Formats: sequence, structure tokens, C-alpha cells
Amino acid sequence: MAYYDHEGLLEHIRGTTGNENAETLVIMCRGNSPSSGEVEDILAAQGLGGSSYLPMRVPCAGRIPMDFIFNVLRSGTKNIISVQCQDGFCRMKEGTSIETRRMLLGMAVIQQFGYPRDSLKVVKYSRKAMWINQECVGCDKCVFICPYEAIRAEPFSSPTVIEEKCVGCGACQLVCPHKAIQVKGYEFDNVLASYGEAAKRMRSLSDQPAILVFSCQWSEFSALDDPERMLKGKNAMVMEVPCFKGMDPVHVVNAFRNGFDGVLAVVCSETDCKLQKGRDVADRQLEVLQNALKKLGLSDRFELHEISPRCEGEFADKFDAFHQKVINLSKGSPVPGGSQP
Repeated sequence: MAYYDHEGLLEHIRGTTGNENAETLVIMCRGNSPSSGEVEDILAAQGLGGSSYLPMRVPCAGRIPMDFIFNVLRSGTKNIISVQCQDGFCRMKEGTSIETRRMLLGMAVIQQFGYPRDSLKVVKYSRKAMWINQECVGCDKCVFICPYEAIRAEPFSSPTVIEEKCVGCGACQLVCPHKAIQVKGYEFDNVLASYGEAAKRMRSLSDQPAILVFSCQWSEFSALDDPERMLKGKNAMVMEVPCFKGMDPVHVVNAFRNGFDGVLAVVCSETDCKLQKGRDVADRQLEVLQNALKKLGLSDRFELHEISPRCEGEFADKFDAFHQKVINLSKGSPVPGGSQP
């Protein structure tokens, strides 16, 4: 990929490590990376608690060549943690098993270059749904909606998440009326607080319309990795969703109520979707959202596009067109029901 070339990544590591004095590089899959707090827990478990680290998200941690690892160590990085999908959960056709074998060989080789064997470590991780049991009322909507049969109903208690089946798509979180089940890293209140606070700040700092982008973590890489560069001067922010199935219509409506002038959603096509089961769930939710926005007079201020990271520049083209559309709409009238500065 043009924005994940070997030399470009190395240059990024060299520059950022020097500026931030980071001693540890944490390599993570783009679509299965732990939150900052979880990364710190992982580092602590590896005896690296309190050390500064540089996160690097790539399309698949299982596709990192060993010469890249060696070059990173040569650049001065002392530790490399490769956070890989748990076995059986790789979205890129066995990338985890390939890289695990490669890393085991690499651990032996780096010693011959004078580096400690534990300079390179592999950690298994996969995002899961989690329970907040006291909020559960036993409606079993999550059991019904889960496309992976990863939630089991219980006769006298809350349903149980079957972790070995859960892929963290977020479909269960979307249908729960009490926020009793949520996906780690995408908790409803945390997401709401993030864009709610951002909207106020963005409207106070710029006269341009404020735009919120919800992006499936698999459909667009460059904007998620470097939003400052991609959206510079556009008064916009990007928020990830774990999957199209996890894009909550409530957040789209709330975004307008919090002061955003436009909301753009980018998702994978049905054939590109890494979590293909349950696509009909996402399609039904989109229909509900579009009907609600029509009633609120907001249809023109929301767009959803299917894009792929294979097509470099596609996101920029879609965003620029939407940005201009929202500018034109904002000249005529304010957002119906929206917060005003």
C-alpha cells in the first residue's frame, strides 16, 4: 500500500521515536487494536509499565517483515511488542499464525545481532463485548441479534458472552436499550463524550461548518492514522466504529444535536467486509436512520459511502465533495434542531 511502504514506516518510527523519547514500539492490527489504557496494561504485564511507547497500527500485524523489525531495533528502539489477533480471529487469512512463526524465528536471530531475546515479544489480543450486568433487564435482544451466536441466553441470569466466538462487531451493543453490553474501546458514553466536547470546541474555533466522520476501521486507513493531515483546515474530526454493524444511529442524530453541521459515514462494501455475518443488521439500522433524519429535515446533511483502502484517494474525494455540500447548505439555513454557537 502506498501509505504503508517499508521506508515510509521506518522514517515515521525514526522521527517519532526521537521526538517523543519512546523506547517501545507497539505494533497493532488496524482493525483489532486495544485502547490506550489496554496498551498500558499490556506493557505492564510485559514488565514495561511506565515506559513511553510509540503505537503503530498496520492493516495486519501478521504481515510485518523481519527486516523491518531489525531496522527498528537498529534505529534505537529497545523493545518491540507485536499485538496480534488471537488464533482463529485473524481477519486477513491466517496472518496471525504466519507472523507468530516468523516472530519465534526472529527472537532467536536477534540474539545473534547482540539484542536481548526479550526485545521482541508477541501478545495475543482480540476485542470482545463486555457485560455491565447490573444494567441488564434480560430482554435477550443481544442473543437474537448476534450474527456469530456468541451470546448465550441463561434461564436465571444475564446472558453470557462466549468469548471464543465473539468478534467484537458491536451489533449487540447497538440493540441493547440499557447499554448493558458494550464493546471494549467503543463504550457508548465515551464515544458520546468525545464528539460532544469536540463539537463545542470546533464551533468556537472556526466559522466553517463542523463535520463528523464515522469510519469503519477497515474501510479507510490513511484518515484514521493521520486525521490532522487528511482533514487539515476542514473543521472535521474522524471517529472509528468497529464495524458497519456497530454504527449506532443514535450517535448520528446526537451529533447534529451537539452542533455538527454534517455527518459522513464510510464503511466497507459487502464483499470487502471483514465481519460479513449480519450485514442485514447494518442495512436495517441504516434504513431506520435515514427515515429518522428525513423526519428531522437532516437527510441532506448525512451521507454514507462504501469505500476501500485499496483505492487511494477515494476517501479524500468523497469527503471534499461532502464538505462543499455542507458549506452550501449552511449558507442557507442552520441545522434543524442543532446546537447554535
